[in-house]
Amino acid sequence: MEKLNLISGITPNGAPHLGNYIGALRPSVDFSRNINIKSYYFIADLHALIKLKDPKKIKKYKIEILAAWLAIGLDPNKVILYCQSAIPEITELMWFLFCICSKGLLNRAHAFKSLFITEKNYINMGLYSYPLLMAADILLFHANFVLVGNDQLQHIEITRDIALRFNKIYGKYFILPKIKVDKKNKLLNGLDGRKMSKSYGNTIPLFCTEKTLYNMIIKIKTNSSKASDPKNIKNCTLFQIYSAFASKKEINYLKNKYNEGISWIKVKKIVFDYINESLRYSRDTYLRLLKDYTYLKKILKKGENIARDKANIIISELKKIVIK
Repeated sequence: MEKLNLISGITPNGAPHLGNYIGALRPSVDFSRNINIKSYYFIADLHALIKLKDPKKIKKYKIEILAAWLAIGLDPNKVILYCQSAIPEITELMWFLFCICSKGLLNRAHAFKSLFITEKNYINMGLYSYPLLMAADILLFHANFVLVGNDQLQHIEITRDIALRFNKIYGKYFILPKIKVDKKNKLLNGLDGRKMSKSYGNTIPLFCTEKTLYNMIIKIKTNSSKASDPKNIKNCTLFQIYSAFASKKEINYLKNKYNEGISWIKVKKIVFDYINESLRYSRDTYLRLLKDYTYLKKILKKGENIARDKANIIISELKKIVIK
């Protein structure tokens, strides 16, 4: 049976954090172990340019994301792992898509609309065209499935619209990608109770020191209920983060403690101890990998060579269709 293609990317616009781990890193490792799926995983450094204008930071974050992926168990021999900017065929395909995509479709993209309201003077064409670059990422490798978070669902619909438009003009060529959702994937809140995001500066670094992790968890916002009062798990960031790591039995245990009236400081200690122990081995591996830059570059180069070979074939086919 022919394998189905799955694709996912992570933007290097900051150090990996717990939200990245739960939403993207861990699910991608799980799917990579499925023998019926061929996984394409990339570091989206071209996407990072939309907001981040510091090449040294982009380089640093690229290496940190790669090291994090490997540290939590991603086997580079079982996936095609590459850096987006190393595959120029992506931007070549993007131009083909530019020429068939209506402005109205991009006008509806929520990433653009939300910033247009508040930051009219700072909108760049990279942000406006973001869905087209994402569509090229997906369509170039004939992805059957795209592993994304809920905040990216609209972009997959835009990709499907663009693929349909291309197929209508030039004949059926592109697969219409579907969304792949990891049932264990949960959107995590950050220190201030909002979605954990580098944009808000409320993240908890994935592989920080034990001391930093403890201090971060201590800072997590809670309500003003007394220590002996029963606690509500609904909208509780501490319970949410714990639940993303713990087993069902462990989650029920903490839920009972909430009902009995556990103090917030004890909850924070439980959450810290559990996460710290869960990440201990991966953290040690991550720190070791960061010291071996040559090895990390070798891993990327291998994946990029495979990806480019496949991309060349597809672009050659497309040129015969589009340009003749």
